[in-house]
Order: sequence, then structure tokens, then C-alpha cells
Amino acid sequence: MLSAEHGKTESSDTLRVATFNVSMESTNYPSSGLPPGDDVLKEILSDGNNPQVKNIAEIIQRTAPDIILLNEFDYIKSQGDGVRAFIQNYLNVSQHGQPAIDYPYVYLAPVNTGEPSPFDLDNDGKATGTGGDAWGFGLYPGQYGMVVLSKYPFVHDQVHSLQTFKWKDMPGAQKPVDPATDTPWYNQEEWAEFRLSSKSHWDIPVNVNGRIVHVLAMHPTPPNFDGDEDRNGKRNHDEIRLMADYLSPDKGEYITDDEGKQSGLPENTRFVLAGDFNAADAGDKHRPGVIEQLIDNRYVNGNVIPESEGGREYSTEPYSRRFTAHWGARADYVLPSRYGFEVTGSGVFWPEKASPLYRLVKDREASSDHRLVWLDVKLTGK
Repeated sequence: MLSAEHGKTESSDTLRVATFNVSMESTNYPSSGLPPGDDVLKEILSDGNNPQVKNIAEIIQRTAPDIILLNEFDYIKSQGDGVRAFIQNYLNVSQHGQPAIDYPYVYLAPVNTGEPSPFDLDNDGKATGTGGDAWGFGLYPGQYGMVVLSKYPFVHDQVHSLQTFKWKDMPGAQKPVDPATDTPWYNQEEWAEFRLSSKSHWDIPVNVNGRIVHVLAMHPTPPNFDGDEDRNGKRNHDEIRLMADYLSPDKGEYITDDEGKQSGLPENTRFVLAGDFNAADAGDKHRPGVIEQLIDNRYVNGNVIPESEGGREYSTEPYSRRFTAHWGARADYVLPSRYGFEVTGSGVFWPEKASPLYRLVKDREASSDHRLVWLDVKLTGK
């Protein structure tokens, strides 16, 4: 966990919160010459000259969030050197004439992707520890990690992480079953230890001029890359349910954090959900009853849908304005609580082809296969 001692101090009732799956993990940089691992990202970030990362930084500078969650940012074990390098060598440097931006407060913690398990979780006859046998799919520990950058300080003694929460401890969990044998996909020993979160679930309280905003961050597994047992689809559903139950005071009694403390939000709590949820809300990739656990939750304001003209232009589908990923779906979300906020604006950074900024999103190699999503809110109440 990292932090700094200075940040945004001017009095303001407005806040811009964003999420961005930046696809900054080592297998996207094969030209580094290093084997897959978080040292690749550290090397890429060391000099500030990578054109793809420069574009990612420019997108962040142009949207200028006060708080931003970065998904698929490799968790670099060496005291957060990669995050510091990204801030110092890219965000603190003007990109294409944009004002430099600084985030003195950083939350970085381990994730389950690539974290070895002792089991053959993908049932291919080999317990390799990583890949499909890791607690979350990954080739090395920390692949597809997460990091939160903020201009406002964190309340560290109130942070909760659900990285190690066991799937079995969720009442009514969607336990995968092998349809060929009608037996559980995970044996009894595996199920007893299986972690629900494919990366992690975080509750990070942020002190915004004396008022607390809980950033609820996650990155559930994609509901595919499996078989008829639908183990990833069921896990995605229950990862989203875990956060929905966490923020619902009447449903989260069973949840304990990584320190064994009972966790969850009380009534009248100001929060913002953020992340790549891998759950479309419409179209052919929509799985009914999954994202609805959040957008239809009575504590969540799911009425505002960020949109872009680039998304509208990208596809003829009627819901394309809300797309946040190049594969044609709304996958990335910033959802505020109904309590404590007035929504004043939102958007998806996806310029049209005629825009001079289209160069930043023209293909996956330009920046990412996802788009930055932002939401503006005015804080209300105490």
C-alpha cells in the first residue's frame, strides 16, 4: 500500500471519478525482450518514451479525474516502483501539450491473478499453479492487477480488502457443476479454499475535504473462456453479487475482509463503484440478472449511462453509445450511490474518427481495448 503526504486541498463540492482498463500487463509488450512478468512493465515505464503508455497518460490528462481506478496494471512487487514511474515519467509530463497531472495518493495491493494454488482448478490433469490453476487466471503473480490514484487522501485504517474471501462462504453461491458427470467442478478440498475474487474487491475510503467517499473497486473475471460448466460465468455473477451485498446493509452480514473483520457499508454511506465488471447491460453479450445486481440495486444510482459519439459510430447496434470496449459492450462502470451525490456529468472517452483525438483510440495498440469512463458528481449532505 502506497501513499503520499500532499495532494488536492482546495475546497470543492465536485468530484470526477473514472475507471480505465489500461491493458498495461507484460504480454502486451513482447518487444521488451524480457520474459512475462511485472518486471516488463517496470522496464516499459522507466523512461517515459513508450508511445502506447504516452497515449494512455494523455487520455488521463485530457479527462483529468480526481480519482481513477486503473484495471490491468500489473502489480509490481518492488514497493510500487511501476506506479511511481508511471506517475513521474508519464502523468507528471505534458503529453501532446496537455497539462501534466499528479496523483500523490496511491492504493496498490496484491491480487489473485497468477497467485499460485496447489490445485488443478481447470481440470486439465495438471496442477501447474499458474494459468488456469491460479486463484485468478494469470501467468505470474500480479498480472492484470489494479491500482487507485487519487488527489485526495485515503483513510487507511478503514480500508477493506476481500482478496481472500472464500466462495463457499457466500450463501447460495453459484457452485459450478460439470454437466458431463453431474458432479461439482471443484472437489471438496478445492472448494474449501477457492477465493471468490479473481483479482480483488476493495473498499477504499477517500477523504474529500472532510467528507468520506468509499471507492468500491473490482475487476470480475470475464464470463467466458470456460466450458459448459460455466465456471467463469458463475464466478463473474457472484463477484458482482459480493460487491452488491457489501454495499447493501441488509445483505452483507456474511462478508469478512482479509483481516477477518465483518465488513460492509451501513445506511447512508457515500460510495462510487468503479471497474471493468465484464458484464454488459444490453445487447448480445448481456447475461440477464448479472449487472442488474448493481444497476437495479436500491442503493445505487444506475440511471446515468455514460456515452460517446465514437461508440455510436463504432457499431449500428442501438446501444453502441454506451460501449466501453472495442469488442462491443458496456463493460466498464462508474456507479454512484443514491445517497450523498448529485450527478452532474458523465462520458466515455471515445472520439469519432473525424476527431484529431481519434489517434488515441484508433486500435488496441494506440492505447487499450477499453475506453476511459468518467462521472462527475456534486457531494451533498454531510
